[in-house]
Amino acid sequence: MSENDVNCGGNCASCGEDCEQATVTLTLDNDEVLECAILTIYEVGERQYIALLPLDENGENEDGEVFLYRYTEVDGNPSLENIEDDDEYEAAADAFDEMLDEQEFDELLDDEEE
Repeated sequence: MSENDVNCGGNCASCGEDCEQATVTLTLDNDEVLECAILTIYEVGERQYIALLPLDENGENEDGEVFLYRYTEVDGNPSLENIEDDDEYEAAADAFDEMLDEQEFDELLDDEEE
């Protein structure tokens, strides 16, 4: 990834508001521009990570592929960095998977209570 532009329209995890469809526009190393929905920003250890869902021209994702990046804010501006270290990536991916498992479990409990 070479550049990114976070567009939350004032509503996303990075600004603490509820979000309908926060997006990030990525410019990949091959100059391909890719719009991604922000799934979550989360912490592992002392670092923050962001999970992005690539969207097609219709604003959909059919293959379920998710991109993970290191997330920082520099002078109040969001910044994404590639995760170069395999161990760091594994830790970020495991934490994201655990978060998904917990969310699915919570949804099951909510369905049973209704």
